[in-house]
Amino acid sequence: MEPIFSTFENSIYLELAITKLEKKGIPKEKIFAVPLDNRQESRKVFDTIHRSDGTSLIDIAMVLGTAFSVIGASIGFKLAWGPIYWGLIGAAVGFAVGFPIRLFIEKCLKKKKKVLKGQQSEVILIIECDDSQNEVIEDILFSHFARGVAKVT
Repeated sequence: MEPIFSTFENSIYLELAITKLEKKGIPKEKIFAVPLDNRQESRKVFDTIHRSDGTSLIDIAMVLGTAFSVIGASIGFKLAWGPIYWGLIGAAVGFAVGFPIRLFIEKCLKKKKKVLKGQQSEVILIIECDDSQNEVIEDILFSHFARGVAKVT
């Protein structure tokens, strides 16, 4: 007997897969489901050297900084300090306006979307079976949307 491991989202398809396995002759004692806990720690907004979530906090700030610097340099030809100073002032103002906007989007709006989405944890399903049943069990698991299946040989 060798075990088969698979992962599922916690959904109705998991229940259907277990029911179908029982109908194919796998006893309940040979099927073991382990739900994984959801992460309790909140997401970190700022990245470190060792961890990054792939989102940038300065993208809107850079775009607004560029736009404001172009506008500031254009208007600066008519003002007392000249286009270079007004371009730098516009870049600083644009960055200072864009960074809080992006920070607000990440902290408030995306957090609410993630909570509303209801990210479900996964379930690990362990099935002890004979070698002759491996193919049938794998087909059942994949037909019920298993995320992954592994055999220990």
